[in-house]
Amino acid sequence: MYRCSFPFYQSKLEKHRRWCAPVEWSVYLFAVLATFSIGLAQPPQEPSSIMLADVTEQSAIRFEHFSGGTGKHFIVETVTSGLATFDYDNDGLLDIYFLNGAPLQNAKVDNPPRNQLFRNEGGFQFKDVTLQSGVGDVGFALGTAVGDYDNDGDADIVISNFGRTVLLDNSGDGTFVRREFSGPNRPRVGAGVCMLDIERDGNLDLYVANYVDFTFDKDVSRMIFGVPAAPGPKDYRPDTDALYHNDGAGMFLDVSQSSGIATVAGAGMGAVAFDFDEDSDTDIFVCNDSAANFLFENQGDGTFQEIALLAGVAYDVTGSQQASMGVDLADFDGNGHLDLITTNFMEEIPTLYLNSGLGYFDDIGAAAGLGVADRSVTWGVAFGDLDNDSWPDLLIAAGHLLERVAQINDSEKFQAPNALLRNLGGQRFQDNTHSSAAVSQEKVSRGLAVDDLDADGLLDAVILNLNDMAQILRNQTVTTSTFVQLKLIGTSSTRDAVGARVKVLDAGRQQVQEVVIGRGYQSHFGTRLHFGLGGQAGPVAVQVNWPSGEVSDYQINALSSRYLLVEGDEQPIQVR
Repeated sequence: MYRCSFPFYQSKLEKHRRWCAPVEWSVYLFAVLATFSIGLAQPPQEPSSIMLADVTEQSAIRFEHFSGGTGKHFIVETVTSGLATFDYDNDGLLDIYFLNGAPLQNAKVDNPPRNQLFRNEGGFQFKDVTLQSGVGDVGFALGTAVGDYDNDGDADIVISNFGRTVLLDNSGDGTFVRREFSGPNRPRVGAGVCMLDIERDGNLDLYVANYVDFTFDKDVSRMIFGVPAAPGPKDYRPDTDALYHNDGAGMFLDVSQSSGIATVAGAGMGAVAFDFDEDSDTDIFVCNDSAANFLFENQGDGTFQEIALLAGVAYDVTGSQQASMGVDLADFDGNGHLDLITTNFMEEIPTLYLNSGLGYFDDIGAAAGLGVADRSVTWGVAFGDLDNDSWPDLLIAAGHLLERVAQINDSEKFQAPNALLRNLGGQRFQDNTHSSAAVSQEKVSRGLAVDDLDADGLLDAVILNLNDMAQILRNQTVTTSTFVQLKLIGTSSTRDAVGARVKVLDAGRQQVQEVVIGRGYQSHFGTRLHFGLGGQAGPVAVQVNWPSGEVSDYQINALSSRYLLVEGDEQPIQVR
């Protein structure tokens, strides 16, 4: 969140001093030259036809976020909350679960804010089913992930809180049973949540990133040029993250120490678990706020080694630590390897870590045109092919964390437009923020999700706004491009097929995605894989590398359709 705890803002002189080291000058020069060369390699294209429209009113979704604001500016108020899109009732339509804050310091309110679940009724109509489903938790929620931890065919919800981590176990009848994870007596500031199968035993394990060691008796008062403000992460000790092993019998065992996860501490925020080095086991990337990021390499024996520095994802291209917030992954340049993007504080260009396929990444954020997103604090982030041209675009949530920031610096504002960036053929991004009023409207956004909410083959978006109403954005892009959507079901692997690597071959080009649980800014979305196919009209080949080691090859004949791929079955099942 803050690069330094005092003063809050670095002066221009301090900014320039960061470039004085010769090594930093060299990487900066590399970025500039890369930007120039990429610009030559890709001629300007016509403005994108991506159009996102605000249909919140039509959708009947009424969710108002509450940060727990007390006027005391506690650090936890600034970092809430995420959301999830998933199919809780197995009707084929994606539902929406919003996280909420709570009154702080045991403040009493008549109607405590709750997390809320909205059932998708089709046609962009949603129904609030919070009370009857039993998911209206009243804890101070920050992050979430959704996965079938008990392999019974129903999606279960994990919530990280300022407090204890909570599991909402889906009973399969539209209701959930609440369970709390055991942990230390002190409350922890939970953040990003992701689920993975550590040792490929067919059971989902759980990773919870933790932020800082904050309690009310450790509160730090912060004044910036006479204006009250929330403290930053460097005002507190960083916390260690938690890893829980699923024993397959309904219990999670804390293996944070024995696995090596708890050997390092950081101000964790967003997290994602994926196989970065393509060695058939799942690794974990964690955004750390104002500190080096973590990349935990899976050693294949139940332990992890932190290698972010060696892999090139600890810092940005200049060698500077960033205030990393959210993270997502996609094959940005179409080379068959999954890349990472992180969102950050203002005047920090979002990092785009390009995966070399050789065990390390290069930050090409500046070269790829992400500098347009450094004008505000950025949070939620989602890759998704919004125009079905076969290249993953970007949606980024933005908004400051200081309500009175304009009194500190009159060039900055609390509210900010979100960012819509179109991928120009894997070369760079084109800023399309102002092509859709629903995106450029100034809000204070946090979590976001991108998924096909109305099953029309176009990816839509949901945005959680701090202390404001959530937004539902419908993709109204006019396109003749085809697509295919794939839902994987594991049999030997976890039922969610988490960690499965999917390759789609069309017209000689390969697209790659991986099934992940938990991503973005403390959010969850995208477990139904969406592949835009551009102008492809004929059959496409699909190959799935299942976590069990099985490899399946399919031919998809009817494009612009949704398919079910079941581990062990030879034929895809068309479901829509």
